[in-house]
Amino acid sequence: MTRFSITKTALLGAAAFVGLGASAVSAQDAGACLITKTDTNPFFVKMKEGAQSGAEANGISLQTFAGKLDGDVETQVAAVETCIASGVKGILITPSDSRALAPVVTQARDAGILVIALDTPFEPADTADATFATDNFKAGELIGQWAAAKLGDEAANAKIALLDLNASEVSVDYLRDGGFLQGFGIDIKDPTDIGDEDDPRIVGHDVTDGNEEGGRTAMENLLQKDPEINVVYTINEPAAAGAYEALKATGRESDVLIVSVDGGCPGVQNVAEGVIGATSMQFPLLMASKGIEAIKQFADTGEKPQNTEGLDFFNTGVELITDEPVDGIPSISSAEGLEKCWG
Repeated sequence: MTRFSITKTALLGAAAFVGLGASAVSAQDAGACLITKTDTNPFFVKMKEGAQSGAEANGISLQTFAGKLDGDVETQVAAVETCIASGVKGILITPSDSRALAPVVTQARDAGILVIALDTPFEPADTADATFATDNFKAGELIGQWAAAKLGDEAANAKIALLDLNASEVSVDYLRDGGFLQGFGIDIKDPTDIGDEDDPRIVGHDVTDGNEEGGRTAMENLLQKDPEINVVYTINEPAAAGAYEALKATGRESDVLIVSVDGGCPGVQNVAEGVIGATSMQFPLLMASKGIEAIKQFADTGEKPQNTEGLDFFNTGVELITDEPVDGIPSISSAEGLEKCWG
């Protein structure tokens, strides 16, 4: 039985607002756009809720757009162009490609629009005016430290599968992957290059597109490479759910530690049920609501948001969720996590 289900919604053609996945919250003149990678991942659904509530509270008209799937740059480019033509004051975007979207983001900024990246930083980060995000390296590091501590001395003999996002290797992907490896005690070479490590404990990497089906397929592929995998890192909780199903099909679901990032309510429930050992909780609703507040401030005063001291982004926080805490790594239980998931 699948432990994590996602409702899929159709995205129509790109010729009109509806075709880009756009919807309006109000008809007032002060406008903003939210452009997410998809509208099926619960993470982005919660982000949309945060933007909508923030827009209503601040008297801002909000248009929302989403790609057909993670990595759909073309639809995101079209959405930014639509927002520019609409004359909005600000754009919130989770870029499907941290580099490929830079030219159209520059066009938006040249038009006087405040552009804020949510969750996934651009490369370089100052492509956007600001970034509101989790410290994704820290999120990966926490679950890596937890997994190593759970294994104890056996961490030296671990067989690790890493289920990443996609071939674009966007910043959120390599930061979480590299953070996990460093937390586990594995040296990373080029921090922006996934899969260049030579530690023999790494069985391999595969891509999931951040969804359950992709997680299942990637896990099946890596199990063919080494059926004795005992640690699985996943880019997010839908991918973790798919990995669990692949392991369950081989009777190995109770032998393998699965760790992930997101902290959505379905994912935290999977921690409670033992599907996921630990996950790093993000706060997408906060990212989006703070983003809308920043657009309102920019529209009223021209002032742009400031980064968290010492970072090149505004850090919206991360918490480790597990029901098997280990010494030296702060965490909260799944019961506590369910009270605050994706707040």
